[in-house]
Amino acid sequence: MSAKDNTVEGLRARYGERWRWLAVATVMLGTMATVLSATVVNVALHDIMTEFGISQGQVHWLATGFIAAMTTTMLTSSWLLDHFGLRKTLGTAMALFSVVSVLGGFANSPELLILARVAQGALAGLMQPMGMYLVFRIFPRDRRGQAMGIYGMGVILAPALGPVLGGFLVDELDWRYVMFAPVPVTLLGVFMAWRFLPLPPSRPEPYRFDLPGLVLLGLTISLSLDALNRLQHGIADGVWVIAEGMIALSLLTLFVRRERRTPHPLLNVGLFRRRSFLFANLGAAALGLALFGSTYLVPLFVQTALDFSATEAGLLMLPAGLVLGMTFPIAGRLADKRSARSLVLFGIGMFALSATLFAVSDVTLAFGWLALWTVFGRIGLGFMLPALSTGALNPLEAHELGAGSSTINFTRQLGGAFGVNMVALTIEFGEHSGGVPTIGAFHSAWWLVAGFVAIAAIPVWKMRA
Repeated sequence: MSAKDNTVEGLRARYGERWRWLAVATVMLGTMATVLSATVVNVALHDIMTEFGISQGQVHWLATGFIAAMTTTMLTSSWLLDHFGLRKTLGTAMALFSVVSVLGGFANSPELLILARVAQGALAGLMQPMGMYLVFRIFPRDRRGQAMGIYGMGVILAPALGPVLGGFLVDELDWRYVMFAPVPVTLLGVFMAWRFLPLPPSRPEPYRFDLPGLVLLGLTISLSLDALNRLQHGIADGVWVIAEGMIALSLLTLFVRRERRTPHPLLNVGLFRRRSFLFANLGAAALGLALFGSTYLVPLFVQTALDFSATEAGLLMLPAGLVLGMTFPIAGRLADKRSARSLVLFGIGMFALSATLFAVSDVTLAFGWLALWTVFGRIGLGFMLPALSTGALNPLEAHELGAGSSTINFTRQLGGAFGVNMVALTIEFGEHSGGVPTIGAFHSAWWLVAGFVAIAAIPVWKMRA
């Protein structure tokens, strides 16, 4: 097969108009693998804590380390797309992701397991913006919302269905199989990437990668998250928390100053001068907090406070996944016809309602009601994602889509990274009995999530109708 056959024109000639959807399915596999990996481990946390004898304050780094690494590397996707193209970047990242996942499944210490999760996260950060970039490159403006609705099912369905798969694997096999779970998906993705993704028609002149910016950003995120983690130890680590917080703030200042001055920044700060892009990114941060914070919280809440098994905790998410599978394409079509602001505000309202209902639930509440509260939350998330994407990226020029897609994915993941940490911190500071968090501690965490998502309605309201 010649290189000409793998151009956009060549692929369209070979597969017809269905080629666009084959390409979307390919990048959706990468997205599903990354989000599945970020969430499937949550139902295994209890077993991992037991096997390695570690506390909740340590085990949450399996989730936080993954998200922190993914957030840091996400902004590199624009440079990789310019220098290697979508096909080569995504295919290579999925192949390496498969290898790291297998190695993590055989880890014999918590340190090695956390290292594998960090490596998974770093590769996931390279993969996740690729889907949004492809959709906005190959679909016309009036069909982007529909395409994002289909693609976005990979973003939202994976955390909805991941706990179901994880619960089954933990109860019927072993927690290690949650590390192996994404491998079949990424291996299929490697095959499809080489078959259905196009070669770039042209590439810009090579330019230097912003490595200093990446280092500054990585240190800022790592120190900030470590400071939040140390807060769980109370006043004993107070000096470290203050020191890390001040250093992180200084590094953030240096990062922003560098990004404003360097010719080819890791983060294009200039895009935030556009009102719709700025407010959509603030909404995306709230979406990340809601998505990852609640996906971390639901299994831990029902297993610890309500004595559910891992399988029951996973099954609790199944109805939400099925309803979301029907809702997401509808929300995508509406994003092409209605204002992004109205759809996102509806989504915020639904999710805030879900979190509030969880916050007032008690140990006598039936399984069906808890499943319904989860359905409300996932419908809210489903309405938020495609509308935020079209609201942020439709006003951008074609040459800005790479930077724009990586930026809005970055802000969503940043919200997720801090969301998981703040949820874990709230639980740790909450009421405990016999060393185990009580239902009151989880109620406080749900109120925190509901409050942050509700506050996000303010910048979203300022988006253009």
